[in-house]
Amino acid sequence: MAQTCVVDTECGRITLVLRPDVAPQTVAHFCKLAPLFDGCCFYRSDFVIQCGLQTPDGAAVKNPLKPIAVNETRDARTAFATNARGTCAFGHWDVPDAGSSDWFINLKANPHLDDAYGGYCVFAEIRPDDAASFATVDAIAAAVLAGRKPLIRCLLIE
Repeated sequence: MAQTCVVDTECGRITLVLRPDVAPQTVAHFCKLAPLFDGCCFYRSDFVIQCGLQTPDGAAVKNPLKPIAVNETRDARTAFATNARGTCAFGHWDVPDAGSSDWFINLKANPHLDDAYGGYCVFAEIRPDDAASFATVDAIAAAVLAGRKPLIRCLLIE
């Protein structure tokens, strides 16, 4: 059975399927960070919703991990997943091997992210038939646009 991540938020629940076949190191990094996201928030909504180690009041939660050492977007040893609606990737600036703690869920197909700045490596996805998770993602996007920062209540790897 595929490993999943359950993200409980103020706006509902999102169930993500982790993709170690695409990005094993990135999935491992995310799993290590998972306990730290409780009480953090989604703070961005445009073509993605983004969260990280940030609380609604803007305070940062200390990240004990080093940034991801490699960008697995186009690793020939793994499968490839495009930045489609409902997929997740770590954010990074213009240095592709610097994903740290901020991650996002694509609100729409964003194939330009597959190559921009070295690519944004997909490490998880919402199953296409999971209407409830997509409804939660859309509710979070609307809440952020309305000026709220929806809390992550719990993020569990199952």
